[in-house]
Amino acid sequence: MKTTTTSLLALATAAAALPSPVHKRACDSAVKLDASSNVFEQYTLHANSFYRGEVEAAIANLKDTSLAGAAKKVGEVGSFLWLDTIANIEKLNTELAAGIPCENIFGLVIYDLPGRDCAAKASNGELAVGEIDRYKTEYIDGGNRWDSQGEPQPSLCPHHRARLLPNLVTNIDEKACQDSEAGYEEGVEYALKQLNLDNVVMYIDAGHGGWLGWNDNLKPGAEGLAKGLQGRWLPEPAKQGTRDETPGEFSDASDAQWNKAQNEKLYTEMFGAELKSAGMPNHAIVDTGRNAVTGLREEWGNWCNVNGAGFGVRPTADTGSELVDAFVWGKPGGESDGTSDTSATRYDSFCGKPDAFKPSPEAGQWNQEYFEMLLKNAEPKF
Repeated sequence: MKTTTTSLLALATAAAALPSPVHKRACDSAVKLDASSNVFEQYTLHANSFYRGEVEAAIANLKDTSLAGAAKKVGEVGSFLWLDTIANIEKLNTELAAGIPCENIFGLVIYDLPGRDCAAKASNGELAVGEIDRYKTEYIDGGNRWDSQGEPQPSLCPHHRARLLPNLVTNIDEKACQDSEAGYEEGVEYALKQLNLDNVVMYIDAGHGGWLGWNDNLKPGAEGLAKGLQGRWLPEPAKQGTRDETPGEFSDASDAQWNKAQNEKLYTEMFGAELKSAGMPNHAIVDTGRNAVTGLREEWGNWCNVNGAGFGVRPTADTGSELVDAFVWGKPGGESDGTSDTSATRYDSFCGKPDAFKPSPEAGQWNQEYFEMLLKNAEPKF
């Protein structure tokens, strides 16, 4: 059976903090979140100042100045802040110090496992295989302000953690992934334990239908997430990709018979059933940040800077699915997935495919032309 070899990306935000455009009160008391409920029905995904800063800088450099008004609205959309390096933990502290409205929930991507993205050169992390102690002490424990009841704490607000990456189902035949396996499992388990706080709700990254949705990947994928976590507080899986296109984007592919999860609604239902059987919670969030346009990729597994993409549905808890808690913007639109420079050390061949946008800078760096394309192709329009 064919499987894909895609990996999800680690992207860094690099803009200066800007003041929040709307000032609302901080919480009056320590926040307690019920992980068995849909917290997105009560809270609004926080529009963090780092992405807003990148958007403000992009507005100043727009080639098409008529897009300025629409671009400003992009910076007001709630999205996830990627803590993909030890140094980037300071962004968490900076955002908390600026104050987060009590009506908001702060989305964070916890993403610095040793040997991270073992099958994707573009987003390989800073920690090498075996550096699990650094991951624990400098990264997870280094985020010493996770807990809303900790001091000093300028505001007591709900925080939402997402995306701990188990990448070991479809890529385990690669030596780099085999070497990373122990660190992935130990690191994820440690993070789940340490961040199991009253003010935190966690989702584990479970890819998308073109990654773990293959018929033979569903069960081992679910069991892989559940491994070593039985009997503990468990997170729910996060997903990304197209939502409910029928028939699916690749339903006419020669190998479509081996993947019935032809859209993310089907994937959520099918993978969710396997998670439930494995003893895991089975609710999800779906990343709609760049999925406004379909039919762009030559192959389902192509992930790098897809050419022709557009900003998708804004974050909302109105998903039409009992299993999908919310549509969210997980990937900051405008930050590159990886470089198209074939001479670069971190060049990944997926970023050189015909359906990838070129030229593109290193993963995490701002791509002005790509941002303007996302804005022009947005659906719904800004």
